[in-house]
Amino acid sequence: MPSTQAQSVSEKLLSLPLGPAVKSFLDYLKVEAGLAENTILGYGRDLRGLLEFCESEKISEIQQLTPIVMRSYLKTLTQASKAESSLKRCVAAIRMFLRFARLTGLIGNDFAELLESPKLWQKLPTIASKQQMIDLLDAPSAKEPFYLRDKAMLELLYATGLRASEVAGLKIPDLNLDIGYLRCIGKGSRERVVPVGKMAIAAVVDYLRELRPRLAKPASGDFLLLSRTGASLGRIEIWRLVKKYAARAGMPRNLTAHTLRHCFATHLLTGGADLRSVQEMLGHVDIASTQIYTHVDQERLRAIHKQFHPRP
Repeated sequence: MPSTQAQSVSEKLLSLPLGPAVKSFLDYLKVEAGLAENTILGYGRDLRGLLEFCESEKISEIQQLTPIVMRSYLKTLTQASKAESSLKRCVAAIRMFLRFARLTGLIGNDFAELLESPKLWQKLPTIASKQQMIDLLDAPSAKEPFYLRDKAMLELLYATGLRASEVAGLKIPDLNLDIGYLRCIGKGSRERVVPVGKMAIAAVVDYLRELRPRLAKPASGDFLLLSRTGASLGRIEIWRLVKKYAARAGMPRNLTAHTLRHCFATHLLTGGADLRSVQEMLGHVDIASTQIYTHVDQERLRAIHKQFHPRP
């Protein structure tokens, strides 16, 4: 027996234009696809928002749904500051509904694939200038006990574009400092090889020679970055340290360890690196994830043009 909550959602849908078509889709998900009730309720809520939008636009027939209508609706969601996870779920619900409508003959064309992924709507990442990055890298003081470790950590983050979790997981055998490369295991256990610059190599060599032997304990293993107790330096600790040195360097409060990854990619692209190479170094499966950094550079150029051109 369907729950009271599920019955309520169905009744509300039936009172809206296109409601019967959406109800048929939800019934299909329950009976044929066997999805969990909570999942179906989530799809129902997302599609109800679409139906209410259609009602406000005087759209009463499913054949009136077009890519333009869908994009207009999704634009209203972004303007309402919906979270990316909510947008992603909403797009998934609409895509499944459109495919169902096509398979059952309710519409002639399935344009689900034309709907953009929420990844393309994300806000441009925070980027620091090259001078700001120099200030951050110089923020650790040689008088501090963990100066060599923290200097090596910051240099590695900026030199390689690794995520904080990837730097935390680095082991000494992962680095080949003679030829300037490191091996990294990223998301999905995917392995990649990333070049390491001379400044980062020098910082790591100093740390390995002078500080790590004093931090290492029998349980330290081969982990590169160690805490004062000899345990591997964790992702959260790396984020905290970056925040600490960013504040010391007078940088924006929203700067995080991930900002160094953004800066790595953006500064490479502005320097002339090709997009595919940057994609490979970042470990992105989809090049669309890397293209966000070209948009960052375009925004910078637009700002410069507006500031200095006599007729902006």
